[in-house]
Amino acid sequence: MKKLFLLVLSGIVLLSARVYAQGTAGSVSGVVTDSTGAVIPGAVVTITNPVSGHAQTATTGSDGRYIVSNLPFGRYHTSAAAQGFQPQASDVQLRSAAIVSLDFHLTVFAGNTVVTVEADAEDLINRDPVASTAIDRSLYEKLPTESTAAPLSSLVTLSTPGIASDSNGLFHPMGEHADTTYSIDGQPVSDQQSRVFGNQLSLNAIQSVNVIDGIPPAEYGDKASLVVQTTTRSGLDSKHPTGTISASYGSFGSATLSGSVGIGSQHFGNFVSLDGVNSGRYLDTPEFRPLHAHGNNQNFFDRFDFKPDDRDTFQLNLSASRSWFQTPNQYDQEAAGQDQRAKILSYNLSPSWTHVLNPSALFSVNPYLRQDNFHYYPSNNVFNDLPATLSQSRRLQNAGIKTDFSWTKGINTLKAGANFYHTFLHEGFSLGITDPSYNDPSSDSYNPNLAPYDLTRGGSFYRFNGRTDIKQEALYVQDSLLWRGIELQLGVRADNYSGLSSRSMVQPRLGLSYQVKQTNTVLRAGYGKLFLTPYNENLIASSSTGVGGLSNGVFAAEALKPAGRDQYNVGFEQGFGKHLVVSGEYFWKYTDRDFDFSVLFNTPLAFPIQWKKSKIDGFGIKVNVPNVKGFSAYSVLGHTRSRFFGPEVGGILFNDPSVTDATVFRIDHDQAFQQTTHLQWQPKKEGGWAGLTWRYESGLVAGNAPFATDTTSPVDLTFLTADQQQQIALACNGVRATLNAPLSSCAPNLLSSPLVSIPAPGTEDDDRNPPRIAPRTMFDAGLGWDNLFHKDRIKTNISLTVVNLTNKYALYNFLSTFSGTHFVSPRTINGQVSFNF
Repeated sequence: MKKLFLLVLSGIVLLSARVYAQGTAGSVSGVVTDSTGAVIPGAVVTITNPVSGHAQTATTGSDGRYIVSNLPFGRYHTSAAAQGFQPQASDVQLRSAAIVSLDFHLTVFAGNTVVTVEADAEDLINRDPVASTAIDRSLYEKLPTESTAAPLSSLVTLSTPGIASDSNGLFHPMGEHADTTYSIDGQPVSDQQSRVFGNQLSLNAIQSVNVIDGIPPAEYGDKASLVVQTTTRSGLDSKHPTGTISASYGSFGSATLSGSVGIGSQHFGNFVSLDGVNSGRYLDTPEFRPLHAHGNNQNFFDRFDFKPDDRDTFQLNLSASRSWFQTPNQYDQEAAGQDQRAKILSYNLSPSWTHVLNPSALFSVNPYLRQDNFHYYPSNNVFNDLPATLSQSRRLQNAGIKTDFSWTKGINTLKAGANFYHTFLHEGFSLGITDPSYNDPSSDSYNPNLAPYDLTRGGSFYRFNGRTDIKQEALYVQDSLLWRGIELQLGVRADNYSGLSSRSMVQPRLGLSYQVKQTNTVLRAGYGKLFLTPYNENLIASSSTGVGGLSNGVFAAEALKPAGRDQYNVGFEQGFGKHLVVSGEYFWKYTDRDFDFSVLFNTPLAFPIQWKKSKIDGFGIKVNVPNVKGFSAYSVLGHTRSRFFGPEVGGILFNDPSVTDATVFRIDHDQAFQQTTHLQWQPKKEGGWAGLTWRYESGLVAGNAPFATDTTSPVDLTFLTADQQQQIALACNGVRATLNAPLSSCAPNLLSSPLVSIPAPGTEDDDRNPPRIAPRTMFDAGLGWDNLFHKDRIKTNISLTVVNLTNKYALYNFLSTFSGTHFVSPRTINGQVSFNF
């Protein structure tokens, strides 16, 4: 079976070897003529995506020809107009990188005309069988966000239904942890992208984003609860330099400086961006007041395009980034002088070539090389680190090649491809216990297996050093058939994984949508088999220490294995005229051997783990109001029931290892309800604007929170330190714990916390009624003015944003095995000025 798999895969690659990957964007080109057939120079062609709001314009040359490049795939409403002629409009669908031809024939009209692009109500509906959310720069340039170095994560979280937010730029899509693939101009990146795992692509480099939150097409695998299709900015067709220079300053000494410029012609283009951020609250902190939380980040991105003719396109993406940050302290760690910190270095190299065989078919190939280097440093005096001193040097290098063939004819859009990728891992890690009370031999919780690493009692460091490489191959074929109001998507994908463990799987994918034109309704349903591979970050250490890890002293190998998932989706999309669209999707997922992470001592060091199975279901709803006389709005809502089943079957778990086959629990991805509503008003394209975002989250499942097992026995609180008690403002009969006066016990009905929802005495159940983070409601706001001085060449924009307007005192999580303890950001005010040319 494996030999046959590799033979077929080699055949596809050889077939495509003469060409180099189509990305996520295409082009529209054509000629504008009058009724006699004479060309019209100087005509303005406007193309707009009514759903995302993305818009581009082009002016015809002396030959009457125009071209609009770098358009993200989707449906567009286009118009052409020229003085003295009646404007003409048409719709066009972009499904591949091939240039779509669209000509306009204008008739003479007495008087002057004004170009207007008016979409029909039908244009606002996504008829694709796969549910997705389109996001354009016009939204995220004005959307308030506090994320200092994970803005793409924040954008996806705030604008996509079914996502629960977490600390440090992490989020939980459809009940999973970071189960996301980023497709950057077609290059797949399935490793984690957050402030503590890897440096993200800057929003300054992104043209638009399309988030697939339904069952993904067969071309996507690995991590596929969410697929973030990203189209970067290009310098093609920019005959004069265009770009932005901006600077901002705000709370916690947060300062940013960024610049971008693009220039080119119809045959070449180059776009480059540089970004830097420095903040006194870089990571989310375990105390509401930031302690030891300084950090900075720098990003470089360059995209070069070359189009010698209409058949061939070359693209080269280059990026490099660096981040350095302190690990935020708790009060006791700050008092001890703890100075743990980390550094991440990343780079990416991704050339691609697309060759159009004919107007219906094209080949493309995309080799790529990317790397993340993570370094974690202890304090100079290791005994200042509590309760342990840690260090790490980790490298994740991914080399691959992706090749595709696309064919569009009549009702069919066929796509087939292959992907080789090879991941090289190196992990060095050390640990030593520095707090004599952490594993006290006189305590009931004493673990003799940890004694050799107790530096306070003559022990020595636990040291780990490992290297491995992982080979993955994938084949896929998919076809989309459009017939009247029905669209059928058929696909199959085959994956082979060879690393610390091995597995192969064939995965059918099926999607169906039906449009009821009379009511402007789309109904959709789908099924997908998915192949999930283990997280690469700290995979070697986690696969080499066995169930329970260091906390159990088990050192027999227990490698994490690829998982299999069955997923079902049903949904709808309903348009109400031109001004309101409502969509919804219900999902149900069963996963055999599901993954998560276990954090170590509330640090950025986290290790992948694996549970026997999971059953997850929920829904996501989006309400969208397109731009109406300067006003636009959207609301995204979600509910997830995320049930995991023991035992743990792989990886390190620094918590209770006694979870058995009979154990069912809600993991910390589970959240009953969350919603984000964003309102924006800008009556003129260049002028004042205002925005307001309302966020509500009912609360993730909390970690080791206190509760009463019955209605009579006092609750023992000594398992929590004084600092942990004051973090959640724990109180007994109204008397709140402090650093100097912690609580030792409390009567069951007198225990309370404003930050954690504690189950009533005797009602706690890990599955039906676990402790949760208390619900929180937060508001963000923004004000600004575009082209303040009404200039044509250099336009000055100013803005003021406030995140957490009411200074809400709230948590993301508390003592979570998988996340640790982190507060949401206090009120953050930021002012920005930018010069656009």
